Amino acid sequence: MLAEHAQIERDLSDPAVHADAARARRLGRRYAELGRVVQAYRQWRAAADDAQAAGELAAEDPAFATEVPALQAAADEAAERLHRVLVPRDPDDGRDVILEIKAGEGGEESALFAGDLLRMYTRYAERQGWSVQVLDATPSDLGGVKDAQVAVKARTAGPPEDGVWAHLKYEGGVHRVQRVPVTESQGRIHTSAAGVMVFPEADDEGDVDIDPNDLRIDVYRSSGPGGQSVNTTDSAVRITHLPTGIVVSMQNEKSQLQNREQALRVLRARLLAARQEEAAAAASEARRSQVRTVDRSERIRTYNFPENRIADHRTGYKSYNLDQVLDGDLGAVIASAVEADEAARLAAAGGGAA
Repeated sequence: MLAEHAQIERDLSDPAVHADAARARRLGRRYAELGRVVQAYRQWRAAADDAQAAGELAAEDPAFATEVPALQAAADEAAERLHRVLVPRDPDDGRDVILEIKAGEGGEESALFAGDLLRMYTRYAERQGWSVQVLDATPSDLGGVKDAQVAVKARTAGPPEDGVWAHLKYEGGVHRVQRVPVTESQGRIHTSAAGVMVFPEADDEGDVDIDPNDLRIDVYRSSGPGGQSVNTTDSAVRITHLPTGIVVSMQNEKSQLQNREQALRVLRARLLAARQEEAAAAASEARRSQVRTVDRSERIRTYNFPENRIADHRTGYKSYNLDQVLDGDLGAVIASAVEADEAARLAAAGGGAA
């Protein structure tokens, strides 16, 4: 890892490398990933050398013996940090994401809740300094969204643990809401749900090779709330990937070409996710545990408005600040999932440092 880090550092200093933007991004992401290991290794090596030197001095002069316990404790702590960063991470942590939100059971109330989730993720992304681009959205009659697809991107490259996928991959699943709908005249609490799907975005077309012969592309007129036509030309695009049956529709842009490009962007992300899930299914139990955290059929969270309560059913996290969470203060909720995932990875890797 140290040798690879040094080689990538040399590669990134070569202007010719940056002529290939995709390669430069891949090298930059790997460099940041290895940087954590290099830093932890150097800290451990320095702490271990200090402890060893103090032990040797103490053997010759007892006056140095009082320094040994503290230096050895620092070395042990550095060894534990090194152990943690050596546990394999999700290789996609540094990627940007495509996030899809779909209204589920509950009719108009579910669409309103889907709109709340879209605003929540948008505001959370703003707090993180990420950019959000709405690729496509179908509004409902009362101002919610029937479905939405957005791209969330980091503005600058950073360490993998700060990546968009590293945070949002835990959001995939069924989100349940309990509240009095605006359409309810007698004040009764209803339960409805919305689904969230999160895919790591392919950096470039080379990440996922799509044969044009495997695609069926249909064009049609876009529609708005209630199904009325909002465009007089066939600008909406539906792409079907025949080998997998994956279908992506896009109508947000007025240009058929732009909708086609956005649909292909989403299709690449879905195909990348499908390929990785297949590989994960054949991998270790540790990796499978991470895949389960993004099970799209799993009810992962409940948003209870009367009690201002949010509860995550996977981690046991619960708090009574739902209003703040919906305003983008999602950090503690996601942190609970990150901590649970890291604990599972550490346990699978053999626990603490020897």
